Amino acid sequence: MNRADLVDEVAKATGQTKLNVQHAISALLHSVTAALSKGERVTLVGFGTFERRQRQARIGVNPQNPKQKLRIDAARVPAFRAGQELKDVVDGRARLAALPKAAAASAKPKKAAKPTAAKKKAAPAKKGGAKKRRR
Repeated sequence: MNRADLVDEVAKATGQTKLNVQHAISALLHSVTAALSKGERVTLVGFGTFERRQRQARIGVNPQNPKQKLRIDAARVPAFRAGQELKDVVDGRARLAALPKAAAASAKPKKAAKPTAAKKKAAPAKKGGAKKRRR
């Protein structure tokens, strides 16, 4: 699933427009990225925790020339730890919880409002007269 697929799925589930969902997902990702860049943790209970980890400097090997050693600098990297509920659902030990009632109710298609100001045109009369229906 890519970002566009995610936007489509969330829009169907919530009844929101794709543009609103796209803005919400962008805001979520921006907020998580900003928090990680500051060194903060972002915990979504049941889903998982995003955090920043420090990777130590180390000596690596050039894959094209295994005799050549390379120095790899220390770096700060993002990391994700899955929550227990996510682990259980992925493993099949638990079922995916249903959407909240508010989201499920708004996901139902809305009926179009009938035009009140506009007058309907009468359908043209059929040629040949009315035929009797057999029952």
